[in-house]
Amino acid sequence: MSEPRTLRIDIWSDVMCPWCLVGWGSLQKGLAQLEGEIEADIRWHAFELNPDMPPEGEESTAHIARKYGSTPDQSKAVQGRMREAAQNAGVSLDYQGEDPEPPRWMWNTFDAHKLLTWAGEAHGPEKQTELKLALFEAHFNRRRQIGDHAVLLDVADSVGLDRAAAEAALASEEWAHKVRAEERAAWDFNITGVPAMIVENKFMIPGAQPPEAYADALRRVAQKTAA
Repeated sequence: MSEPRTLRIDIWSDVMCPWCLVGWGSLQKGLAQLEGEIEADIRWHAFELNPDMPPEGEESTAHIARKYGSTPDQSKAVQGRMREAAQNAGVSLDYQGEDPEPPRWMWNTFDAHKLLTWAGEAHGPEKQTELKLALFEAHFNRRRQIGDHAVLLDVADSVGLDRAAAEAALASEEWAHKVRAEERAAWDFNITGVPAMIVENKFMIPGAQPPEAYADALRRVAQKTAA
């Protein structure tokens, strides 16, 4: 048998984005359908859904009502659909803390992206993915304040990253510039919403797709780019 084909997949996403977590889960299921045929080299890139979000954040229902004009009932219905999509994708958006469930909040994610960009360049894509998933869990399942440096450092520490090095990355303008460059690259690819996956630096898969759609798209890319 021939060796599996490795495809590079660059994913633009935001830690605040529930559909990004759903897309990740569906992608993993799609890749499982391609076991022995296609493997993925995954890199994460910065996209801020709310770049103007103040440091104190905003309660989620109030934020959605202000941004989209949704009523509380409409927001509740959307959250129900997202939870169902998450379950189908093998991931969870549900609170899993021990304390009574707190309100959902939206936070500024620029510093989270700095940490992710640093982790990817300094420690490689596998560690970056581990950090990304830990940030998803901290936000969706633990309702932690992702914009707070202490929380970000706790999450970095939880996946085995050096806390002092992570703190230095958060304080560095170099990583801020690199996050801005990744955000500009999203515009170069005409990415206006997330998740958005660019395969082999050329083919886009937009939005959170069913596993079969990811499998079919990756198989087509592999065929088109075969040597």
